Amino acid sequence: MAGSYQRRRVKCLGAELDIFPLLCYYIQVRMTSFILRVIANSLAFYLTSLLVPNFIVTGGLWQYFLAGLGLALLNMLVRPIIKLVSLPFIIVTLGLFTVVINAFIIWLVDLSFDFVSIDTFVALFFATIIISAVNILTAHAT
Repeated sequence: MAGSYQRRRVKCLGAELDIFPLLCYYIQVRMTSFILRVIANSLAFYLTSLLVPNFIVTGGLWQYFLAGLGLALLNMLVRPIIKLVSLPFIIVTLGLFTVVINAFIIWLVDLSFDFVSIDTFVALFFATIIISAVNILTAHAT
């Protein structure tokens, strides 16, 4: 059987690896998707800092990139756990509790980085709406 289900030596991410070809393809697709999410999150932070008063990202492009990277990592690692734990609330509120989860994740980014400052709850709410909209558009694009 010479299909893609057999393990063989393939060039994956610039290196010769002894893995399944489908696994290599999956890794490349997931990495490309992650990089696009980091870029989209960085742009979402920039857009939010322009549109929402009391939402401030001090610094330049590097700080926006780091905030986007932090948000992407939190969305990938922490958000699934929080959604699993709060599943009853999500069911009872017909999914509206995910806005609270998104706000919590953005608040964690604010706590993690000194250059991100969210001064009011209203700023956090509007930032959550804008950044969530960008994440929804990015998820449908990838």
